Formats: sequence, C-alpha cells, structure tokens
Amino acid sequence: MLNIAKILLTLTLATQPLLSLADAKKQAGIESLSPALRQLLNKEMIAIQEGMMTIIPAYAAGDTAQIARTAKAIKNSYVLKQQLSDEQKHELHSKLPASFIQRDEKFHYYAGMLEHVAEKNKHELIGFYFSKLAESCADCHRAYAKHKFPNFEQSKAAPLHAH
Repeated sequence: MLNIAKILLTLTLATQPLLSLADAKKQAGIESLSPALRQLLNKEMIAIQEGMMTIIPAYAAGDTAQIARTAKAIKNSYVLKQQLSDEQKHELHSKLPASFIQRDEKFHYYAGMLEHVAEKNKHELIGFYFSKLAESCADCHRAYAKHKFPNFEQSKAAPLHAH
C-alpha cells in the first residue's frame, strides 16, 4: 500500500510541470500570434462587442429583425473563415489550443441560433441565446485573455456567499 502511495505521489509530482507548461502555452497562444493575426482578432472582437451592444436596445424594443441581422453579422464574422493565407491558417492552428477553436465555434453557433430564433420571433429564446453569447465571451476571455481582462483573475479568488 505504501508503494502505491509513493508511485501516485511521484506521478503527481512528475506531471505537475507538464500541466504548468500546458497552461503557460494556452495563455501565450493568443499573445504569440503575429501582429497581423492579433489585429484581425481584435477587429473581430470590437465588431462583436458593437453587435452585442446593438442587440440590447433592439431586444427591449422587440425589434427581432434588427436582432436577426446583427446575430447574422456576428455569426459570419468567424475569423477562421475569413480570407487568410495558408501560412496564417497554419499559425492559428499551431499556436491556438484546440479548446480556443472549439469555444469560437460554439460562440458562432450561438450567434446562428440567436439569428434563427429572432427570425421566428421567439422572444424568450432571444434572451436565452443572447445570454449564451455573453457567457461564451466571458468564458473565452477568462481562459485566454486574462492579460486584457484581469478582473476574471480577481473574481476567481472571491468566493460567492449566500446572504
């Protein structure tokens, strides 16, 4: 039994540096992109933010046509589908972790769903998919952009208390 405990402890200690290295690579992924690709991502983030801010008053006014147009624009802003050179595509896939790509795909899926439910005038689902979009933004920023959004690091340390 003591040998098993030693083996487990040794394995835990041996894999810890690898996990730290993987975390460091994730964090460095976006920052390691070329200036041109970082600029492209930043441009997309600004357009998405502007679109999200357009949806709020449209939702309050019941303007589902505006919501559908905005959601479609967000969905179609998918950076990996833009006109990128083969070299830039390789850079994206080699420097960004697969989980980043998956989060991006999920975000654009939610934008497509928001477009769909807005076209169908499903007000309760518009609120749902808008919240999923905002949650996706926060989730990705928390995972990959703490350098730009340091509040996520602070909020992680502050436990929630029931009152």
